Amino acid sequence: MSVPVFEEYEPAIDCGCAGCAVRRRSAARALPVRRGGHPAAHGARRALVLATAAGVVLSCGAAGAAAAAGHAPWAPRADGDADPEPAPANPQGEKGPLRGTGASGPPSAGAAAPKTTRADIIDRAQRWVNAKVPYSMEKYWSDGYRQDCSGYVSMAWNLGTNEWTGSLAAYGTRIARADLQPGDILLFHNPADPAKGSHVTIFGGWTSSARTHYVAYEQARPRTRKQSTPLAYWNNSDRYVAYRYKGVTGGSPGSGSSTAFPGAKQFGPGANNKYVTQLGRMLVQRGGKRFYAVGPGPVWGTADRRATQAFQQAQGWKGKEADGLPGPHTWRLLTSGGGRNIPAAGAGGSPNTAVAFPGRGYFQPGQSNSHVDRLGKQLVKKGYGKHYVSGPSPLWTEADRRNVEAFQRAQGWRGGAADGYPGPETWRRLFA
Repeated sequence: MSVPVFEEYEPAIDCGCAGCAVRRRSAARALPVRRGGHPAAHGARRALVLATAAGVVLSCGAAGAAAAAGHAPWAPRADGDADPEPAPANPQGEKGPLRGTGASGPPSAGAAAPKTTRADIIDRAQRWVNAKVPYSMEKYWSDGYRQDCSGYVSMAWNLGTNEWTGSLAAYGTRIARADLQPGDILLFHNPADPAKGSHVTIFGGWTSSARTHYVAYEQARPRTRKQSTPLAYWNNSDRYVAYRYKGVTGGSPGSGSSTAFPGAKQFGPGANNKYVTQLGRMLVQRGGKRFYAVGPGPVWGTADRRATQAFQQAQGWKGKEADGLPGPHTWRLLTSGGGRNIPAAGAGGSPNTAVAFPGRGYFQPGQSNSHVDRLGKQLVKKGYGKHYVSGPSPLWTEADRRNVEAFQRAQGWRGGAADGYPGPETWRRLFA
């Protein structure tokens, strides 16, 4: 699992501006931070060096360093690839449409955070996922935001400035992790040594009923990604803090994200409107993705009814309370992020429990049983059977493990989550 890499700002060797000149002279007299020195030990003579380097060393980005040195940021290269090595000393391309300094202070007491909705935050976050924006601490995407983790959140929250991990918290209100809703963030800023792991992700919804994993939208090497992530992150988990953007609203006309129940007449056979789409998207975030072969979309269908019913049954409702048609209570739980998520297939409480997960013990070296054979045939059916020379068969082999690993990696999983041994979530998705 890759984590963000942090690099110090180095001045252009041929740049004559005051910032770069002072930075070069200071670097020659002082021990660099990356070689064991500490900024506090160098006193006033390194003050300007710190100001110049603050945008890189103290955040996931480098725009602050460029601004302090008198430079404007630069647009991303046309090829769209991430740099495998630190950026060269001389900037490339045309000037980018930067908004903000990249290391701005917190908003003033009287400044109002720009209003936005949760749906709009997730929509903006998804745009970078779709565009596969390369990670960079020096480059700026076409929308004017820096291509690192804090620039990504600045874009999704529509701040109009490129913030860093040390200033994003000022735009939010601290909340409990149990209260997380789509559009909130999980932030780790290490003030003692910000280059050590500081990072931020956007919360996209829970992926497990136990709330141990969530959909994380994040900007990390090599490009923007959206994947199931353990709460709160792969490392430094206990140090991440949850924040809610101060400017988030329940919705606005035309946004399709209103929290008020639109009425029962908007749902059911024959319905075709934006609320059906909104319902489907919320159900997908709460574990209902397997019900949708395509969509969700504005036309009411069987998938909407089944996913709604699964969510209602997950709350323990029965009879008319779980008829697959959303009412005010169902809508309130979905829009607020409350209630229980739809359980995985085979975990109970779901209309789709035809193929229950038999247990991990059946899929180990030396095992031979019908579950291995069923798994192999389903892998082939889904297009993940390329490692079989013959078979599949009831005997567990390395070919089975490699095919399972390929399927897991296709879900965006890495590390131990893609070890080639099926668990309940792998099984659910494979037989969905």
